[in-house]
Amino acid sequence: MVHALDEIRRVLKPNGILIDLRPVEANWSVEVVSSAGWQAAGRLSDLPVAVADDEAAFHAMRQAQANGWYVKKEEKEFPFFYYWDTPSEMKEFMDEEWEDFEKMEEHVYQKASSMWASANADARLRLRVNMLITHWDKRWD
Repeated sequence: MVHALDEIRRVLKPNGILIDLRPVEANWSVEVVSSAGWQAAGRLSDLPVAVADDEAAFHAMRQAQANGWYVKKEEKEFPFFYYWDTPSEMKEFMDEEWEDFEKMEEHVYQKASSMWASANADARLRLRVNMLITHWDKRWD
């Protein structure tokens, strides 16, 4: 990743900016949401590959900053939401798309399913993902 950040710096114009936008592993919240409000059903389990990827990204940005390539200007976290109509759709998506990164434990799935079944007819499943956005200025001599 550090090599890629160096290459970005090389091609970035003077006074250019780098926007680092990515999810941050934090045992994301599984929620049931409807017109009546929302309830937390539990949290996902971060798998070791995802945690290692997160750590590598943070390390690479710290190294690029230490090398004097970029200056951090602003950083914020914000929620990003995924929605599904049914618990089974959510589970299927996670099993196919995130099998190496996130895991929904059976007890969380069962609780979400139960909450969804007893909620209003418009109830949906929601996953609250922690996102990080950082504005970096290219440092130039």
